[in-house]
Amino acid sequence: MNRLLLAAYPEPYRSRQGEEVLACLSEAYPGRSWPPPREVAALVRAGVQARARAVVDDTARPWWLDGIHLAALALAALALVPYLQDVWHWALHIDPGQHAIAFHFSGWYPWAEGPTRIRLLPYGLLPLGCLIALLRGRPWIALPAAAAMMWAGATFNGRTLFGDEGKAGLGYYGLGAPITARDLVLSGALCAACAVLALCRPSRLRRRSYRWLAPVVLAMFVAGGLHIISVSPAFQRGLFVLEVAALITAWVATAATGDHRWLIPVAAFAIVRTQAIVVRPDAFMQSFPDLVVLILLIAPLPALAIAAQRRQGQALAE
Repeated sequence: MNRLLLAAYPEPYRSRQGEEVLACLSEAYPGRSWPPPREVAALVRAGVQARARAVVDDTARPWWLDGIHLAALALAALALVPYLQDVWHWALHIDPGQHAIAFHFSGWYPWAEGPTRIRLLPYGLLPLGCLIALLRGRPWIALPAAAAMMWAGATFNGRTLFGDEGKAGLGYYGLGAPITARDLVLSGALCAACAVLALCRPSRLRRRSYRWLAPVVLAMFVAGGLHIISVSPAFQRGLFVLEVAALITAWVATAATGDHRWLIPVAAFAIVRTQAIVVRPDAFMQSFPDLVVLILLIAPLPALAIAAQRRQGQALAE
């Protein structure tokens, strides 16, 4: 199990010092397959810092271009979240029956039992395709998918190509609440980011391994196999924890390097989340007071800026 902790470190570090780290852990904690929680947190933090430094040391692309790329990835993942179950069921020809994600009909599947309106494709394929294209550094493929997302969200009342792309149900938290296809700010921001990436010499973009899709497949399995829909409290609590963990990771990376690239995805995420709360405050259960949620969304921006400035000041002093 200790080898799982090494996944937090970049590959060159694992090749050079991975065995040494494993030997130290075995010597410090004999007979244990997993170190104490405090040691786990320290190792993961050091791994995030090592990855962040490796990213900054790679000068093949400017920091702002890498930041926009990260923002596009985050927005594509955010757009996919409400439709994980739908894509899983569509891909495996599963009729969810009463577990459908609150479409007006029984799942919108041609093979579904009972009355249903037929739709050609699930909407979730658009953000999924966009996410895969961005992971592989191909924004010219992601851009049409993002534009199709905008079109689908703007015309959901007039056709059944993707069903109605919506779902009924309230969000329980400002963080963790699903943002659906009808939110054009999300799809518009994603489309704008993809357009910038496509115009700025796409060959310079970072290409990530298909292994980064493993968490997406796992999330689809959990949502589709266990019928945990995105409007359920359990789903939204899990997403809340993941989003907070991502914000903390961005802060750790910024504090370690003094680089501003992680401010861009955090700002994009905060803007999309904040406008969803401001525009439709009645769509949330207010399990947290709105002021608390807004502070949680806005506070990371100055925190990251201060961390970057402090790290740059330390570097100058050295």
